[in-house]
Amino acid sequence: MNHDTSTLFTLPRRRKLSAVLAALAVAGIALPGCTAPTPDADPAAAQEILASHELAGLDVGEVIERLEAMPVADRPDRLLASVQPDALVLRDESGRESRLPMPRDTVYVSIAPFREHTHECHFHSLTTCLGELSDTEVRVSVTSEDGKTLVEETRPTEDNGFIGIWVPRDIEATLTVESEGLTGTVPLSTTSPDDRTCITDLQLL
Repeated sequence: MNHDTSTLFTLPRRRKLSAVLAALAVAGIALPGCTAPTPDADPAAAQEILASHELAGLDVGEVIERLEAMPVADRPDRLLASVQPDALVLRDESGRESRLPMPRDTVYVSIAPFREHTHECHFHSLTTCLGELSDTEVRVSVTSEDGKTLVEETRPTEDNGFIGIWVPRDIEATLTVESEGLTGTVPLSTTSPDDRTCITDLQLL
């Protein structure tokens, strides 16, 4: 992941990230931002990759939620798991790559609200993306164009500084995050396979 290192914290609990990046670099895996290219679907390869990282038997939603909730220091080395609207793209240090299809009616979006520091991101990387505000209580809401509340949750961000939500497909909506008296709002779209799943431009003001 090619983050601008001037915008990231180098906390002791996050030092394992450097090992992840080094291993993927040795394998020749380019990491543009938090984004990965889309390989061909290969269910057998996907299951092999999951099994080698103690994720065997989990469906795509369970894999995403398991990796997102892991403490940064415990996340699998040498695994890239990139969330795209239509699939979870998996790669390991040996060059194996595959994808797990997303649910038909929902999309996973991960949000890293920030106050001062952020990074560019389009497709969320579950094993390498880091946000500014880890373990911070936030209220997240998603409102459709006709004013209907689609998501409303209050919970802490994960150790990586992100909070993940499942939202309906084929919507244009407004995403709002509130925390400690500060609020940020950005547009959210789930109408295209190219729509972003990584929200890092929501500043709390």
